Amino acid sequence: QVQLVESGGGLVQPGGSLRLSCAASVSMYVMGWYRQAPGKQRELVADITTGGSTNYADSMKGRFTISRDTAKKTVYLEMNTLKPEDTAVYYCVAGPFSGSPRYWGQGTQVTVSS
Repeated sequence: QVQLVESGGGLVQPGGSLRLSCAASVSMYVMGWYRQAPGKQRELVADITTGGSTNYADSMKGRFTISRDTAKKTVYLEMNTLKPEDTAVYYCVAGPFSGSPRYWGQGTQVTVSS
């Protein structure tokens, strides 16, 4: 069973930045992030392969940057210019294919509020 452990969530003011991290128990070809805002469905934020190929949701491009350290089995999500509508539970995901996660972390809350 693959374990994914997220960290880095919290409360941030609008316009601020936050960095999420997720460490996997085993190496996975694709790692990434989804989010679920209150009353909404889960949606892709971005994912990345071991080779560095990235896949972003269109609405996330420009403000969010995904990266990974393959040796550390860790994926990161740098979030800038955060808006209240970015408030959500952010889930780390992993799997063999981009856009089709097989494993999910427990989620970390990100709240953007003044």
